[in-house]
Amino acid sequence: MITRRASCCCGQLTVDCTGEPIRVSMCHCLACQQRTGSAFGIQARFRREQLVIAGRAAEYVRIGDEGSHARFRFCPECGSTVYWDHAGGEEFVAVAVGAFADPGFPPPTVSVYDVRRHPWVSVPPSVVERWD
Repeated sequence: MITRRASCCCGQLTVDCTGEPIRVSMCHCLACQQRTGSAFGIQARFRREQLVIAGRAAEYVRIGDEGSHARFRFCPECGSTVYWDHAGGEEFVAVAVGAFADPGFPPPTVSVYDVRRHPWVSVPPSVVERWD
């Protein structure tokens, strides 16, 4: 079974993920754009039991558009967001795909908040579900 490691920039905070993600998705919401400093965020969702988390993490809780809470974990040394979970879905953990530093990581199959997608961003053909 495959194990992939995600980490912050300095390597202090790591997440070892065993097996394949449940889904890989891209999010075009304004909060993800601000959080990543990019045009969208991309995450791989895993079951919590698939993960081994090591290192210190600071936490930021954000309230979503519809009132739900997301708890983002980032490295207190370098500031990289590495993983997060959502209230009501604590059995799943989202890991930032960029934290894997792996160009061969599986592509997204879901795109959300497309109404906020920058018009110059192309959604890959592998995306079979879209939630606006």
